[in-house]
Amino acid sequence: MLKFSFHSDYRFAYFCIMETQRQQKIGRLLQRDLSEIFQFDMKAVAAGSLVTVTKVTVSPDLSIAKVFLSLFGTKDKQVILAAIKLHSKEIRLLLGKRVRHQLRIVPDLMFFLDDSLDYIEHIDHLLHE
Repeated sequence: MLKFSFHSDYRFAYFCIMETQRQQKIGRLLQRDLSEIFQFDMKAVAAGSLVTVTKVTVSPDLSIAKVFLSLFGTKDKQVILAAIKLHSKEIRLLLGKRVRHQLRIVPDLMFFLDDSLDYIEHIDHLLHE
């Protein structure tokens, strides 16, 4: 769904792309199933840290899913993220087994680190000082 917004003098036209309801539903489905996969099936990859799937956004053609992860209980988050990216094909296979009746094609998974909770914690710590 494209939503157009125009600047006050109509010389600058810009638009923002909004997620459709189907993209949002598929994102929530993938978020739930990926959370369960990280909780039960991929414990060895996480190396003892807590992996939380904070958000999943799906491309308009449903072929790519951006998965935002929040990692707790580890100092070096980039190492854990690299290990997860290394096992992305295995994670996609497990996801495909879970959503085979809901989706025809399992989207490619792109993993990103979501540091918004760390930022909130940092701001909270600064306010308490």
